[in-house]
Amino acid sequence: MSLVERHHRAMVRLAGAYVPSAVAEEVAQEAWIGVVKGLHKFEGRSSLKAWIFRILINCAQFRGLREARAVPFSALECDAQDRAVPEERFLDAEHPRWPGHWAKYPEPWSDQRLISNETLAMVANAMEGLPLTQREVMRLRDVEGWTSAEVCEALEISEANQRVLLHRARSKVRRAIEPYMSGGEAP
Repeated sequence: MSLVERHHRAMVRLAGAYVPSAVAEEVAQEAWIGVVKGLHKFEGRSSLKAWIFRILINCAQFRGLREARAVPFSALECDAQDRAVPEERFLDAEHPRWPGHWAKYPEPWSDQRLISNETLAMVANAMEGLPLTQREVMRLRDVEGWTSAEVCEALEISEANQRVLLHRARSKVRRAIEPYMSGGEAP
């Protein structure tokens, strides 16, 4: 299997985290051109896969800056809805025995409902609403199946940062689909 066959679809999906989906294919193609032009400079200090995806991310970030629209400062505010897990799920700090522990554990979900196309579409939609770094870590780990080390190498982040980003992303996606999974209707 060629490098292009092995990585191109994942590259297009990852590029989609930085640019509109209509432009993601072009970004992946630009990255392949960069790979071909720079292959003689590859020194092997990282895996070839990580090197290729680093080129892709650089291309996508550059293209994303050109494609981006201005974001109003009001859109950057953080409120209670942005928290990964609602505070009411935990015991308060004054609890005599278990301060800060779960007040009520999350309920387990039905496997059948979890793997339905409707649920998968809701997860994909929730992922699109994540901040970029959380979205790219979750996409690489949970969609593409990369190891933690591969993600850290490709995104040039620390192991601890990768774990925090992944936890926050998964928590926010869980929160977004929880009403539906607990027997409610799809939004």
